[in-house]
Amino acid sequence: MKLKSKDLLGIAGLTKEEVEAIFRVTADFKEKKRTDKPLSGKTLAMIFEKPSTRTRVSFECAIYQLGGMPVVLNSTEIQLSRGETIADTARVLSGYVDAITIRTFEHRKVVELASNASVPVINALSDFEHPCQALADLYTIYEKKGFSGIKVAYVGDGDNNVTNSLVFICALMGIPLSVASPEGYRPKKEVIETAKKLNANTQLEVTSDPKEAVRNADVIYTDVWVSMGAEAEAAKRKKDLKAYQLNTELLAASGKKDYLIMHCLPAHRGDEITDEVMESKNSVVFEQAENRMHVQKAVLYFLLGGKDAI
Repeated sequence: MKLKSKDLLGIAGLTKEEVEAIFRVTADFKEKKRTDKPLSGKTLAMIFEKPSTRTRVSFECAIYQLGGMPVVLNSTEIQLSRGETIADTARVLSGYVDAITIRTFEHRKVVELASNASVPVINALSDFEHPCQALADLYTIYEKKGFSGIKVAYVGDGDNNVTNSLVFICALMGIPLSVASPEGYRPKKEVIETAKKLNANTQLEVTSDPKEAVRNADVIYTDVWVSMGAEAEAAKRKKDLKAYQLNTELLAASGKKDYLIMHCLPAHRGDEITDEVMESKNSVVFEQAENRMHVQKAVLYFLLGGKDAI
């Protein structure tokens, strides 16, 4: 099996069947049912315009463990920093490597790179989507809870790349999602419309009440209040989102004891999440982070022509 698109630019470019196939192969790699090197001799160029811990290390380890080699390209060290166009960079790299990842600010750069590259391009984060994160998030939920009869709640800044991808993948997989955000921080109209196109029966609730959002939730998710590039708004954002912190008082409103706590990291402890919650027995934050590598192995495997799972 191969994905219908040569690229992974966003969750909306996937089908439910493709996500399920990615998860099957993810499990094979994670559980070491496969120990071969299916991408031996393959190379992965990794362009970084933003700092990275999880994305860089997880992709480097993923391609290496599959038998391939990463080529890390800091944008300040390549000709992009001196005015070479994205289109020219895409065409040059396509002659050297088998796939390209890019972690950048504007989503248009991801699209332009993919439009001009003859090899697969993977969105490793843009201002609009973070598809690899969403795949790892849903795989973690699948591992821990399955998808039957569950509800996901997201509390905090609902107008960012992580939330957008979470909205899309929950819609695609038919999982109810409740987003609690104050006015000015809610998912944009076009995001909600895209979710409905992915699944006409999308169960998406947007509310200003975090306690309402987490009620009966099996998974409770948050992200930083101040994303990269929004540092100038830090004081205002912290004030506006103060009531949306994941703390023991809010979590008590869930009415459940076995909910999962998720965060895409890095976490600003004491802002969007307390230490107590982050370190609680319900937290799967670090397993969620580990699953980035396993999911990305499956994505690379499919995009670079691997056969279906055993």
